[in-house]
Amino acid sequence: MIHFGKKVVKFRIPILIISFLLLIPSAIGYFKTRINYDILSYLPGDIETMEGQEILLNEFGTGAFSVCVVSGMEDKEISVLEEELKEVAHVKDVLWYGSLADLSTPIDIFPNDIKDALRNAETGSSLMIVTFDTSMSADETLDAIEEIRGLTERQCLLSGMSAVVTDIKKICNSEAVMYVIIAVILSVLVLGLTMDSFLIPAIFLLSIGMAIVYNLGTNRIAGEISFITQALAAVLQLAVTMDYSIFLWHSYEENQERYPGDKNRAMAHAISQTVTSVVGSSITTIAGFLAMCFMTFTLGKDLGIVMAKGVVFGVIGCVTILPAMVLAMDKWLEKTKHRPIIPDLGKIGGFVTKHYPIFILLFLVIIGPMFYAQNHNQVYYDLVGTLPEDLESVAAGNALEEEFDMGATHVILADSSLSEKKAYQMEKELKEVKGVKLALGLDSVTGPLIPDVMVPNHIKEKLNNGTYQMIYVMSEYKTGTDEVNAQCDAIREIIKRYDETAMLIGEAPCTQDLITITDRDFKIVNAASIVLIFLIIAMVLKSVSLPVILVAVIEFAIFINMGIPYYTKTVLPFIASIVIGTIQLGATVDYAILMTNKYKRERNHGAGKKEAITSALNQSLQSVLVSALSFFAATFGVGIYSSIDMISSLCMLLARGAIISLLVVAFVLPAMFMVFDPLIVKTSKGFKAEQSKE
Repeated sequence: MIHFGKKVVKFRIPILIISFLLLIPSAIGYFKTRINYDILSYLPGDIETMEGQEILLNEFGTGAFSVCVVSGMEDKEISVLEEELKEVAHVKDVLWYGSLADLSTPIDIFPNDIKDALRNAETGSSLMIVTFDTSMSADETLDAIEEIRGLTERQCLLSGMSAVVTDIKKICNSEAVMYVIIAVILSVLVLGLTMDSFLIPAIFLLSIGMAIVYNLGTNRIAGEISFITQALAAVLQLAVTMDYSIFLWHSYEENQERYPGDKNRAMAHAISQTVTSVVGSSITTIAGFLAMCFMTFTLGKDLGIVMAKGVVFGVIGCVTILPAMVLAMDKWLEKTKHRPIIPDLGKIGGFVTKHYPIFILLFLVIIGPMFYAQNHNQVYYDLVGTLPEDLESVAAGNALEEEFDMGATHVILADSSLSEKKAYQMEKELKEVKGVKLALGLDSVTGPLIPDVMVPNHIKEKLNNGTYQMIYVMSEYKTGTDEVNAQCDAIREIIKRYDETAMLIGEAPCTQDLITITDRDFKIVNAASIVLIFLIIAMVLKSVSLPVILVAVIEFAIFINMGIPYYTKTVLPFIASIVIGTIQLGATVDYAILMTNKYKRERNHGAGKKEAITSALNQSLQSVLVSALSFFAATFGVGIYSSIDMISSLCMLLARGAIISLLVVAFVLPAMFMVFDPLIVKTSKGFKAEQSKE
């Protein structure tokens, strides 16, 4: 690797020129990468709810729908609004009581359930169902939502997933840049306090920032990424790759002492040492991210691939761009040097090894309750309930609940050949399901009081296309609740009795699938990440026992991090339990590996157990502290700032996880070494059994 280091030093100017030029296509790729704001679109395409949505789009030309609460408008005004809505690009149709029959038809002629569901007699508010000919999260649908909102100035509040996605898009577009700015400012603050140069943090962030741009630019190959990936990618890449830059800088300073006056030679050796150390360290982080690719809910694959790619770019930048920048800025670096403000941590090692039974006892006492807690956390799946109250989609959902006692809206697709009698009986049974406010199909519209000829043809075609018939089911329950999930099960049982091919689709059924799938994914991803990282540690450290100890220690930190919400009664986003453990394990197991390598080296040089562990902790703690604080700084600020709870919660959990992993590695891991040293020596290569100083 020394040959590679010399080449980087020799060609540092061309490296800088090429690296800056590569920012141009990367930036273009970034701006051309589509952002997907719909979480439900990452469900597997072969499940019934997703197949049903495809049928709805292909057979009825309807990909999305939104239930609108119209207030302060007379029927004639609503009729005018209906025509205006139909003129909006990609609006397929509008359904309200006035479109079911001529306005001259008295509303009293309609069945009571339709009257009550579509009109609030006390407030005068009405409901409209607006359907679109594009999918739920298509750009065209979101643009149509924005245009509709502009027509009525909040007199027509749009609810549903498309409206929610539109609002999430607006928030992300307004906040995404601030995420990066906050992460950078706080990282600079931490590095300024812990490094020995005021300029080096800026160089670190510039080189890492370039690697982030390369990573985000290459996402163009995939075509699109999720809004969660977009929001977290830069912050996470900054957090998990910062310690690579710190290692290069420390190695460079050490080699300057070995080769005084020859900075090029010192940097060449620093690059060589960094490549050897960082590549081994980064593999565990990459494995942690790639473990998310085992999820059938493909949001994990989306985030996992982008972050694994980001770590690779981070490593490459650390051993090419960063050394070139450091050498190019050498004069200014020398002028801005200062003593690190962080205090000397040299006495902690002796304290930990002397009192190690206390930390073992704490481990044994805490692990049980925290393991139980992290498996019994409250989790939410409904995005709307966690968004800011002033958003239009949230206001629409509240109005729908308060004025019409409605929550989710389902769609049933059934065979159109189902006899009129059976269809009518099926709809009658659906209305009797607990929490069902309305079942609106062609047979309920053309009831005994309304002649078939009075129903407009476009309504007939909308609800029955000759192959499938469609029934809207209005529920009193909110998406993601136990009540609506039980309701979905009851509805499926009914429709399958009448038609085995019938499908229940919509936001609530999709969310129910999401609950089932992510619960399974949680187990698979955690197992995959543990196995992958276990095998990597075993190969890197050439040990049978050390992988067990290191993974157990970091898993203990994860149990604490994910167990705290149970005792604080904090409800977590569903994705947190899946990705946090994997990311925390992959990103912070490096702290344990760094200390283990130093412990191994000390034992190999003939040091006794206590001396080796004390020395390893004292030597590694400063680097681990800086790395953990950088991780904390990059994620904590975003967690505080973001108004999207899913992003905020993930960042806060990651920030807390970094600090917990730091404390566990500093206090519990050395205690484990003290207890299991004889076993480690016997089951690992590179450890000498002699304990000469004991």
